[in-house]
Amino acid sequence: MDIVQSPISTLNHIYEISGVEVGQHFYWQIGGFQVHAQVLITSWVVIAVLSGSATIAVRDPQTIPTGGQNFVEYILEFLRDLTRTQIGEEEYGPWVSFIGTMFLFIFVSNWSGALLPWGIIKLPHGELAAPTNDINTTVALASLTSVAYFYAGLAKKGLGYFGKYIQPTPILLPINILEDFTKPLSLSFRLSGNILADELVVAVPVSPVPLVVPIPVMFLGLFTSGIQALIFATLAAAYIGESMEGHH
Repeated sequence: MDIVQSPISTLNHIYEISGVEVGQHFYWQIGGFQVHAQVLITSWVVIAVLSGSATIAVRDPQTIPTGGQNFVEYILEFLRDLTRTQIGEEEYGPWVSFIGTMFLFIFVSNWSGALLPWGIIKLPHGELAAPTNDINTTVALASLTSVAYFYAGLAKKGLGYFGKYIQPTPILLPINILEDFTKPLSLSFRLSGNILADELVVAVPVSPVPLVVPIPVMFLGLFTSGIQALIFATLAAAYIGESMEGHH
């Protein structure tokens, strides 16, 4: 009897551990599903900022750009160069929008955590923060990247894409398969961990000296937040380019 109950007991313990949370969270019930309201609220704010800024900047386009249109075109050129460098001159065009959306969403999300006073908005449980400091957001972004580079490889090479798993020798098949699991894991944990660490580094000195010490730390956080967005977008583009080229 003990032999039968032991695996069941183990599964129960694993289930209990999976329910452990760090801090308090605010949830909504939508269609029978429990969703993380804090992340949805801040994500919608970021999406609204990006959509509103783009609409205002290009609502009256000029042949010779000025002001907001000039700034938007500069960002677009930067994203084109980033995508072209990683994917290649011939294939980069269709992927500029995907890489650009990833970069801008992560960049604005990261900066929102450092600049916006989320703490003044009171919730029944928990508090608002940058969407990217939540592992669920970064896992979703990394999963989209995985889907994108699988799609890119299959669209370019068909079923022959899977031949890369036995190159240069079939002995490396397990390692090559494992690599596709570690890519999204590294993307998600790197981004979430760094943004969460930046917010904690700012929060600690804010308590005793809220006016002096945090200022240079906040500037450092803004810099590292931008770097994290650039790293994520660069790696996403590199993975897509790698899948189409068929080499490691």
